[in-house]
Amino acid sequence: MSVELNQEERRPASGAGAPPLLELRAVSKSYGHVQALADVDFHVDAGSVVALVGDNGAGKSTLVKAMAGAHQISSGEILIDGRAVTIGSPTESARLGIETVYQDLALCDNLDVVANLYLGRELRVRSLPLLDKLKMEKQAGTVIAELAATIPALDQLVSSLSGGQRQAIAVARAALWGSRVVLLDEPTAALGVAQTRMVYDLVRRMRDTGLGVVVVTHNMADAFAVADRITVLRLGRNAGDFIPGASTPDQVVAAITGADTIRTEGTDHD
Repeated sequence: MSVELNQEERRPASGAGAPPLLELRAVSKSYGHVQALADVDFHVDAGSVVALVGDNGAGKSTLVKAMAGAHQISSGEILIDGRAVTIGSPTESARLGIETVYQDLALCDNLDVVANLYLGRELRVRSLPLLDKLKMEKQAGTVIAELAATIPALDQLVSSLSGGQRQAIAVARAALWGSRVVLLDEPTAALGVAQTRMVYDLVRRMRDTGLGVVVVTHNMADAFAVADRITVLRLGRNAGDFIPGASTPDQVVAAITGADTIRTEGTDHD
């Protein structure tokens, strides 16, 4: 995928009636006799942030890996811009404009910021076996500025950066290459208050450029701080969608734990 696409080409337009950038319909995934996902529906629109929440074993990681191409679904449909697609590998996921930032960030400490942004996708001088360092530095500077990420210098080794700055590099790389959706797996794990605020700002800026952003988190503060919608998984199934501002953390936690189901069942037996 080329990073030379202009902003209109890289950022799909959103609007009333437009299909989701990424949609999963009745997706199931099993590992032998273990059913990890069962008829899960999920979608993310252009210019929106969806928080994917659930307890351990709820199916969040499996769903993310299906979108990222690390795992293939057993049944159901995956659609990009309303068109059914098959995502059989991370390469295919990236080709469709989906970028994933896992908790380990996959950064090389012994390389600088620019080298990490272009790792495995280096630009070369046309007709010559040379890296186009000037072009990579220019485009790296543009995406860093677009996200307003606080990075001391583009030629600084990643090993010398703070946890929040390292997260910013991983997010910037996803924003540089992702043309539709960015998946963030627990982006504020092990970060302090100031660094967490930086990640929140990065997520909002990606949303503002027209990307769809999925934030996988256990943290209710994260979900309510950045999400336009919160999707809950429980035991591999949909357990509800919530809009921050119209819902409370207690309601989301009840859906995560099944307490809302217990109360409903109790009421039915009264």
